[in-house]
Amino acid sequence: MPTVKVNDINMYYEIHGDGFPLVMIMGLSANADWWTPDLIEQCSRNYKTVIFDNRDAGRTDKPEINYSIKMFADDTAGLMDALNIERAHVLGVSMGGMIAQELVLNYPEKVEKIVLGCTHCGGSKQVLPSQDTLEQLTGSMEGVSPEEMFQAFLPYLYTEEFIKNNPELIESVKQRVLIAPIPADAYQRQINAIMGFNSYRRLKNIEVPTLVIHGKRDILVPTENGEILAEKIPGAQLLLLDNAAHMYDQPDTDKVISTTLEFLKAPIDRVIEEVV
Repeated sequence: MPTVKVNDINMYYEIHGDGFPLVMIMGLSANADWWTPDLIEQCSRNYKTVIFDNRDAGRTDKPEINYSIKMFADDTAGLMDALNIERAHVLGVSMGGMIAQELVLNYPEKVEKIVLGCTHCGGSKQVLPSQDTLEQLTGSMEGVSPEEMFQAFLPYLYTEEFIKNNPELIESVKQRVLIAPIPADAYQRQINAIMGFNSYRRLKNIEVPTLVIHGKRDILVPTENGEILAEKIPGAQLLLLDNAAHMYDQPDTDKVISTTLEFLKAPIDRVIEEVV
């Protein structure tokens, strides 16, 4: 099980494929096991694809201290240094998208292009989910089993129709999630970090090519959040997916992968037409 010392923690990571580096950052409670296998497989055909467990998640250390999203970004930068990666494309989803924003804002020399999936800018400018959803997201997980936690969050990750029509895929996702589930106290520390995140006023300082991807049926991070990011980040492109919820790469997996790879492969000076 590959780990490397990064800042104050031992961090679990995996490398798939060769080529220019692509660093992929997972979200709240999630880890390297959560990535869709098709996405990793296709990205690794073109890039040295690095996936890892954030602090407090999966097999990475879980120090009992207060966290910030910037601290997660410092970890990501530290992992890149430990792996001798000077510069990379960066793809972040949900909380991972917040970490990606902090990474490019604090370490712009490390980021070639950035893809932000199903994420927000934090602070008062973010569009919050419903009160019921917010209470579910921020409520205590103490005494809740990993399987109960998965079942509780499932309706917030996928649409009802997708869950009903894809039982085998959902079971596969559950089995990956249960490989290295997050403890309740670690989950709360990650939530606290999200609550303190705010990039809105700094988005104008992001100077690298940016692709924002968001599902139109995302009830956990409402779609307007993706639109805010695309509007405020100079030159950002926006892909909105009609049938996707928070796990935006389902059901239009092929479209998400092809758009992402096209964006990453395009010359820096090429303007990619907005896709809505």
